Amino acid sequence: MASTTGFADYCCELLASVGPCERKRMFGGFGISTGGLSIAWVLDLGDGETLWLKGDEETRGLYEAAGCKRFTYTAKGVARHVNYFSAPDDAMESPQLMAPWARQALACALKAQAAKAVRSRPRATSPARPKTPATRRPAAPRPIKAASRKSAKG
Repeated sequence: MASTTGFADYCCELLASVGPCERKRMFGGFGISTGGLSIAWVLDLGDGETLWLKGDEETRGLYEAAGCKRFTYTAKGVARHVNYFSAPDDAMESPQLMAPWARQALACALKAQAAKAVRSRPRATSPARPKTPATRRPAAPRPIKAASRKSAKG
């Protein structure tokens, strides 16, 4: 089911403590970002519109302790998980209650961006060594040409 613009706008208001939020359509719902970093999704997976906050393996326990569900989908018959978690019910009441969760989602987005930058950085190559007689490959032997008759006679 598609998510509504009104709920996505409300979620942007809830998350505004970390900066101005922007919503963009994605997967029948919305992605919410601030400063170009994805911090949340708004999607209806069949049990109502839900705000899904960015998390990671380190914050997973905090979400689970607050009764949050992990974003799960099925692909080719296999259940798969991503590091987005439903927002705690009480945090959905006000921007003040959402603020610590919003900061945590932003911190996870920043950490993911830093890890991605490290993975995509080109490997350093060693500078080209100057070719010196000691490091130069020996030249392949040249074929010997038969002397021409003119030069042999004259």
